[in-house]
Amino acid sequence: MSTKQLFDNTEIAFSLKSNSELNRAFLLFKMISYEPLVKVGKTLTNFAIKANLPVDSVIRATVFDHFCGGVNEKDCLPVIDAMYEKGVSSVLDFSVEGKEVESFFDSAMQKTLEIIEFSQNKEAMPIAVFKPTGFGKPYLYEKKSEGQLFTADEQEQWNRIEERYDRVCKLAKEKDVELLIDAEESWMQQAVDDLVTNMMQKYNTEKPIVYNTLQMYRHDRMAFVKAQLEHAKANGYYLGYKIVRGAYMEKENERAIKKGYPTPICESKAATDENFNAAAKFILDHLDTISLFAGTHNEASSYLILDLMKEKGIAKNDNRVWFGQLYGMSDHISFNLAHLGYNVAKYVPFGPVKDVLPYLIRRAEENTSVAGQTGRELMLLTKEKARRKS
Repeated sequence: MSTKQLFDNTEIAFSLKSNSELNRAFLLFKMISYEPLVKVGKTLTNFAIKANLPVDSVIRATVFDHFCGGVNEKDCLPVIDAMYEKGVSSVLDFSVEGKEVESFFDSAMQKTLEIIEFSQNKEAMPIAVFKPTGFGKPYLYEKKSEGQLFTADEQEQWNRIEERYDRVCKLAKEKDVELLIDAEESWMQQAVDDLVTNMMQKYNTEKPIVYNTLQMYRHDRMAFVKAQLEHAKANGYYLGYKIVRGAYMEKENERAIKKGYPTPICESKAATDENFNAAAKFILDHLDTISLFAGTHNEASSYLILDLMKEKGIAKNDNRVWFGQLYGMSDHISFNLAHLGYNVAKYVPFGPVKDVLPYLIRRAEENTSVAGQTGRELMLLTKEKARRKS
């Protein structure tokens, strides 16, 4: 098999799926491929939840079990253990969103601390994650990013955000669990970047523990990471970056038009792809200072990183290079890479069924909008179903 066909092995890709799970995945992606159906499904689901209809069991048996590991950490253990037997690690992601009260931010921090404790000494779970707006109100990140002054009450809230970051980063270092901090929309990201840089400077003194996220559909991110490298070298600390293409394109472009400023988003999909690949190459060129978590479902970018690793003599299992995909998607990339000995981690969302629904709806919408993603999944699932029948 040529290198450029290694993601085509469906026997390895779907080795954990029973025939019924394979059929469920096929039906799910078939439904997701129809955009009108996704929109109707979103409306009906939101109505059912608001009306307190008993839909948990239906959601749990279909879309939830495909894209989520369980309702709590222990519920995820069978998924974590099964994947790790195939060489794929897990990043437990508490995927409850949209609650803007201090008690929720404290509980989200507590949950992240528990996940770090839960992950300690578990080879299957070397990485944890949290979302910045899980730790504080979005408008505070926005005001901070724009350099606006806080009221006394806002300053107190911001101080608590900083304390939450510090507590989880400190524990991550103590427990030797790498910590990915997700990205937000551009109008909030400056505040996130500044906070995470402070955490890196404080806790990445021996090696990268704290990782920031670069959304490479932003045309300014290459300049950002180059400046960060100079700052890290000058101040004696390490960098960790998860690179992704990005998650808020429509929202970013709409806001730029509405407010009359140039969009921060690259002019085309091709430009975004080039930017992502340039970031991967830059990080691999500076692996002595920067570690890479390549969060991608893109086969071409994955192949490029494999080629660069080979060219530079970087070992497949070098802990400074990880590949990451979402649970329930791109198993052909995750499991085939792991089979060859590369470091691979799946983001495994979890949480109460109703609370995780916004995440699930977003997954469905993203699969519908990403050209070729759903078609590729369907083609591979069809191929594996045929292989099992032959």
